[in-house]
Amino acid sequence: MAKRVLILNGPNLNLLGTREPGVYGAATLADVEVLCTDRCEAHGLECDFRQSNHEGELVDWIQQARGTAEGVVINPAAYSHTSVAIHDALRMLDVPIIEVHLTNIHQREPFRHHSYVSAVARGVVCGLGPSGYTLAIDALAEFID
Repeated sequence: MAKRVLILNGPNLNLLGTREPGVYGAATLADVEVLCTDRCEAHGLECDFRQSNHEGELVDWIQQARGTAEGVVINPAAYSHTSVAIHDALRMLDVPIIEVHLTNIHQREPFRHHSYVSAVARGVVCGLGPSGYTLAIDALAEFID
């Protein structure tokens, strides 16, 4: 059975492709999911791709990943900068975690420069658009092996 990778996406990412395309690009979340699924399959991994606008649901999914996922890729979106709850849930996992952001959060508004998730992530990819997800999966595949 393939090892499962949980790929989580936070608030407003369901609007990719239509929400501020000058900032976030034209790719939709469905496009990102295809990229992730293809990259996971290339590594022999199962892709479990999810999105929620609700912090508690993301926390529930992270908790459910304990013992069922070999790694996590997470784009926490705005929750990066506000959610101690997501930080704490991720901290309980004993698997590699890669944080992803479509934009370079360090070139944006000052409140976006800090991420609570970065403190528990093995690595962070930001500013590379959807290809940041594939790079995160490549790294995760290496860490899992």
